Amino acid sequence: MSLGLSQKFNILTQSPHDLVEAVDEVSRPVEESSCRWVASRYTVRATSEDGRLILWNTFNGKMGVIQPDLKPAVESLLTKKSFEARPRGVVKYLRDRGFLVPEGTDEYRRIQLGFGQEHYRTDRLELILLASEDCNFRCEYCYEDFARGTMQPWVRTGIKKLVEKRLGALSSLSVSWFGGEPLYGFAAIEDLAPFFLEMAERKSLRFFSQMTTNGYLLSPEVADKLLAWKIWRYQITIDGTPEDHDRNRPARNGEGTFETIFDNLKSLHRRSDDFLVEIRVNFDPQNHSRVAGFLETVRGELGGDPRFRLLFRSIGRWGGPNDQNLSVCGVDEAREIHMKLREEARKRGLVLTDDIRSIKGMGAQACYAARPYNFIVGASGKLMKCTIDLDKQDRNVVGQLRQDGEMELDLDKLARWTEPAFEKDVKCQKCVVLPICQGISCPQLRFDTGDSPCVALRATYKSELRGAVGAIAARDQPLPAGRGTE
Repeated sequence: MSLGLSQKFNILTQSPHDLVEAVDEVSRPVEESSCRWVASRYTVRATSEDGRLILWNTFNGKMGVIQPDLKPAVESLLTKKSFEARPRGVVKYLRDRGFLVPEGTDEYRRIQLGFGQEHYRTDRLELILLASEDCNFRCEYCYEDFARGTMQPWVRTGIKKLVEKRLGALSSLSVSWFGGEPLYGFAAIEDLAPFFLEMAERKSLRFFSQMTTNGYLLSPEVADKLLAWKIWRYQITIDGTPEDHDRNRPARNGEGTFETIFDNLKSLHRRSDDFLVEIRVNFDPQNHSRVAGFLETVRGELGGDPRFRLLFRSIGRWGGPNDQNLSVCGVDEAREIHMKLREEARKRGLVLTDDIRSIKGMGAQACYAARPYNFIVGASGKLMKCTIDLDKQDRNVVGQLRQDGEMELDLDKLARWTEPAFEKDVKCQKCVVLPICQGISCPQLRFDTGDSPCVALRATYKSELRGAVGAIAARDQPLPAGRGTE
C-alpha cells in the first residue's frame, strides 16, 4: 500500500531487506560452532563396582552411566580446566545433560534465578489441613499434644472462602491432609475434599491431594470416598514386624494396630485404582535388625505392585513428652542403618520412594515450610508452617484464618521461615547439592542450631548412585562413539 509520500520526500515505503529474495532461515542447516567447555560445578561422580562412571547433575537432575571403555576419556574432559571443541559425539552427550557448560557460565546466579522463579510464585496455593488434632494412636515417639478434635465448621468455611478468592490467580492447588490423625476428623474431609475437587475441575487447575495417616481407619469403604475425591497419595507408617510396630505404635487403648493397617494395605493392593502408598518405616536401635523380616512380608503380600514404595527414617527426639525414654541412633549409626535397609529393599525388588533418580534438580528437597505459598491450617484456624513445631513454638504460628477467608499474617514470622537463607550462608553457596535443597531443606534446624541444614544426600550421594546404577543400566542406550545410559 502506498503512503503517498515516496515521490515528494524520496522515502522508501519498504525495507531494503524485504527487496532481497527471502531465505528460509529455519530450513538452513546450522553448524554449531566450537566452544570452550568446563565441567558443571554441580556434576558429581561415582564409580560402580563393575567400573562404570556414574554422573549426576544436581542442577537439572539428569543422570548418566558411562561404560568402562569411555570412562578415562570422559573423566579427562570433566577434569580439564577448560577445553575447546564442537558439541559433537561425547561432548554433545555431556553438554545436553548439563555435565558440561560453556566457559563463563554463572551457575550460582542461575540458582538464584531459579529460586526466585519458584519461591515467589503467586499462582500456587498449598494447604496442609489438620482435619483433627486428636489421634486414635499413642505412639512412643509422638510429639503432639492432642489438644483439639475435628476442624471447626467455621474454619472449613474460611478455607473454602480462601480458595474461592484465590481461584482467579491460581494455576495449581495442593491439599495435604494431616493431624493428629486426619481420618479421626473425617467430617472435615468429607466437607472439604469434594469442594477442592470441584474448584480444581471448574478452573482446570493442576490438582494434587495427599494424606499422612496411620492407616488404621483406611477401610475399603473410606478408600472408596478418598480415591473418588482424588486423594491419591498416602504416607502410612509401619515400624517393622508386628511386635515392633505394636510396641512403637499402639492404639490409644494400648491394643496392637499392625494387623488392621496391613489388612487395609492388602485391600488397597487388590484395587485397580491409580494411587501411591509410601510405607514409612521408622527404625531405632531395637527394631532395625528385624526390619528385613518385615520387608519379606511386604514382598510376599505387596511385592511387584509399583503403587507401594518404602521410606526409611530414624526415630528422633522430636519434642514429645517421652523423648528422654527413647532409644535413638546417633547420626553416623542412623546413616549406616539407613543405607543397609535401602539395600535390603532393593534386593527384594521393592521400590524406594526417595530413590536418587526421583530427585529432579532445583528445589527437590526444599522444605514445604520455607515456601511462601504453603500454610498449615489447624483445627482452630491457626496458620502455621512446620508440622513438627505446630503451635508448640510461637515462632511457627504465623497467623490466623478468618471465616471470610482472609489470612491475618505476622509478616515478620512469615519472612523468617521463607527467607532465601543460602544467600547468607557461605557453606551453602559452595555446596554441590545446593540446587536440590536451596539451603532451605529444614528452616527449623537452622533456627535451633544456627547451622546449615544439610540434606543427607550431601554425604551419601556416591553410595546412592551406586545403589541405583543397576536399575539405570537396564535402560542402556548408545552413546556416540561408545556406550552409556541416561
